[in-house]
Amino acid sequence: MSSFGDLNRVNTNIQSLDSQLSLNRINRDMADNQLRMSTGLRINRAEDDAAGYSIATKLDSRVEGLEQALQNVGDAKSVLDIAESSFDTIMDNLIEMKGLATQAANDTLGEQEREYIGEQIQALGNDINEIANQTVFQDFQLLNGALSDGDPTLEDSLGLTFQVGERAQDILSTDIEAVNVANLFDVEVGTTGEVTGVTAGGTGAITNIQVAHDNDPGEQGELVFESGNGTAAGAQDFREFIGAIDNAIDSMADRVNEVGVAQSSLSVREVTLSESVSANESASSRIMDTDFAKEQSESVRLQILQQTATSALAQANQGPQSVLGFLG
Repeated sequence: MSSFGDLNRVNTNIQSLDSQLSLNRINRDMADNQLRMSTGLRINRAEDDAAGYSIATKLDSRVEGLEQALQNVGDAKSVLDIAESSFDTIMDNLIEMKGLATQAANDTLGEQEREYIGEQIQALGNDINEIANQTVFQDFQLLNGALSDGDPTLEDSLGLTFQVGERAQDILSTDIEAVNVANLFDVEVGTTGEVTGVTAGGTGAITNIQVAHDNDPGEQGELVFESGNGTAAGAQDFREFIGAIDNAIDSMADRVNEVGVAQSSLSVREVTLSESVSANESASSRIMDTDFAKEQSESVRLQILQQTATSALAQANQGPQSVLGFLG
């Protein structure tokens, strides 16, 4: 800042130095203003606002996790939708089985007619196994249960854990029960067993209707409508089999209900995640993004100051010329 008498000195032009300092500051502010307008960001470097930069970086990290979690929820819903569509088809097969078993339980039919009906029901059971085999998401079988570690035996259910948030603990777990003849009619995999009820109040063993496994741990089971000694299933056997089918239908209804509950939870998470992404994006924007209306007004102000500072510097540079009057 120049003081009284500075213009009487020639070697050091204090007024010019002050004008240069002011002009340099204005040029620096103009450069920052143009950078903010060109990038759309209020904070382009940590030095612009160290605290704001740190907060915005953490918010951006959270948004990235939330957006991926939202994608995970969509994938999880796709998995459950595929499983549900297969459940619906299997339920239709079981309902058709019940109609055929009810028909075969009537004494107006002969042994040969019951044999035909048994073949139809057997084919429906094989279709159920094929549906389980073909229900796949990205080469991942959904309805065949899970393989035990180090053991080829199929387990009764497939446990799935979905990452539905950006924190490690934000997970949703669900089990998809295996769907095949063995599971639906409550026969242990790896054995040759008779059809039994799937609930505590279900039917007992049906002597002449069995599920064959050939002692293969990976086999899904096949309905056989005759006993080991070749005795064909009769009307009473089919009457008991109706109860087993009812239990299988109840079991499928439970599976559909479990999938529906998981789908509902995922839908809630989807809405929550969408709202969280919006809220965090908004918070980050308030910190990082520039206000163009404000920056444009600031640009006009700095341009005016730049012109006046340049003019002041030119005048200050001419100041020492007055000293020549002392020498005249």
